[in-house]
Amino acid sequence: MSDQETEPQPKKKKGGKKKLLLLVVAALVIGGGGVGGGLYASGMIGGHGGPAEDPNKPKLVAREGADKGKVAAASHANKADPQLFQATYYPIKDGFTANLNDGGTFIQLGLGVSTYYDERVIQAVERHEMAIRSAVLMTLSGEDPLAIASPGGKAELQKHLTSAVNDVLKQKEGYAGVVDDVYFTSFVLQ
Repeated sequence: MSDQETEPQPKKKKGGKKKLLLLVVAALVIGGGGVGGGLYASGMIGGHGGPAEDPNKPKLVAREGADKGKVAAASHANKADPQLFQATYYPIKDGFTANLNDGGTFIQLGLGVSTYYDERVIQAVERHEMAIRSAVLMTLSGEDPLAIASPGGKAELQKHLTSAVNDVLKQKEGYAGVVDDVYFTSFVLQ
């Protein structure tokens, strides 16, 4: 038949080392991803347990000699404790004159604001003084003269005006609740 003898040749293993290498690399990638994900989720790397703090946001100003631990805790809670933080006062230029909601009574008053936050709040009040003046006048024009004639009514008016100023700063700068109080520097109701 044939002069040539054919001997069966043993089959070579193809890709054995490649398969092993591929399995090892896949295991390392999956394991590394799991470890990395676990560390990220625990806050040890990457995310620090919450949203990153905006560096442009005003910071509370600690009083000299205040307990640093209490200051740090209150700062994270955004609570302005007067025992821990320094108040800054700013008088708003020029007075305000407005007719009240009864049409026959008008009010003249001077205002100042206070904040426990840094100079960025006062700079924002200065920058947006026109919008703040408008909000204060709109608030005053909606007030009842009999209600604001009493001490309790004046205290309520202070709350309304504080809210009006904070609303402007939130709208214009994104600062919420940074003005702690408004103060009357003059008050005439006729």
